Parts: sequence; C-alpha cells; structure tokens
Amino acid sequence: MGEVRKVAIYCASSTQLRERYYEDAREVGRLLAERGATLINGAGNMGLMRASSDGCLEAGGKVIGIIPSFMVRQGWQYDDLTELIEVADMSTRKNMIADLSDASLVLPGGCGTLDEMFELMTNKQLGLYLKPIVVLNTLGYFDHLLAHLQRSVEEHFMRSVHAQMWTVAQTPEEAVKAVFETPEWSADVRRFAKI
Repeated sequence: MGEVRKVAIYCASSTQLRERYYEDAREVGRLLAERGATLINGAGNMGLMRASSDGCLEAGGKVIGIIPSFMVRQGWQYDDLTELIEVADMSTRKNMIADLSDASLVLPGGCGTLDEMFELMTNKQLGLYLKPIVVLNTLGYFDHLLAHLQRSVEEHFMRSVHAQMWTVAQTPEEAVKAVFETPEWSADVRRFAKI
C-alpha cells in the first residue's frame, strides 16, 4: 500500500444539521492534520466541508479545495484554504479530487455526496479506483444505505467481495485510522466485475 499523504473528504455543505455532524467533520480535519495528511475537498465555505477544513487548518494542516467556476461566481468558495483550484465543471472537480488523493473519506451528505461516493465505488468495482474508501457513519446516518448495499449483495446485484470495497467507521478516530490502515484494492477485481 502506498503512503497516504492526501485524503479526499466528501460531505455536505448544509448549514442546518445537528451539531454532532459538524463536530465529527471538524475532528476528522484535526486528526488528518495531526497525521500530517493534506485534506482535499470541494472548497465549500459552509457546512461539513467548512467544518472539516477548519479543523484541519486550525491544527496546522493543509487543505486543497477544488471548485467549479460557477460556484465561485456564486461566492461559495472558502478563500482561506491553503490552495484553491478553480475548474470548469463538476465532472472535472470530481475527477481531480479522486486523482490527487491517496484515500477517500465519506462523511454524511446529500445527493452530491452520495453521487461522489457511488462513483468511487463503481470505479473501484471496475478496478479503476484502487484507493481506500472509508464511510464515517455519524449518528447511524448511513445505516439504511449500508443495509441496501448488503441487500444488493444478497440479491446478487453485487458479489460478496464488492462489500469489501469500503470500510465503515462510527467515530472520527476510527475513520482516520481506517484511512491509513486499509490496504489498496487489487486491480484483479476486474475479473469479478461481471456478475
């Protein structure tokens, strides 16, 4: 497994969540900074994205934010990040975040976060993305989704090996530990991609 130096964080930009979600996001950022990892996210100035960035920066870490131009025109970018990269569109943003990072950590979020998570999982199933994917299940947020993924295995929409593509953590400490300890996925998984 390669050394984990840059960790992608996928999460909500909502400002109307229970405080625990923000606390966990901030703690994830802090823990990554303490491990010497650079945090990479979508450069948002609100919600869990902002909280994770703040936690990292306050602990002396670095944050690279990648954001599409249309969001910059709306003023949605967090200007105080270590590095802010403006890109043409959402697809470029997603690809760049995944390419620059050595692991991915998914925090609670809505459609955008789920879209990013499922794209990572799909690419991992196809052997195109081999890096760790860790899901932080704050307050059991992902319980129903994880149960559905298990049903997908039971109903043979996925193989049982595919349920090993991600690691679930219940606390920020468990999540960051998993980021650094989960081995890379083997490209040999391509032979299992077809059910």
